[in-house]
Amino acid sequence: MLSWLAANAATILISAFLLALIVLIVRGLVRGRIKTCDECGSGCGGCSACKFSESCRGN
Repeated sequence: MLSWLAANAATILISAFLLALIVLIVRGLVRGRIKTCDECGSGCGGCSACKFSESCRGN
């Protein structure tokens, strides 16, 4: 088992880094959408000032 880990250490580290990067990007996109929709005060109720008003109305 240790020999397999040693032989594939670079691949494992790069994969872990890329996975963490993807998670951070998705988390930032979700937080940005929530923050933007909450700025208008309606909590994604679909106010006209919200730049996501069309996509938030269905939620």
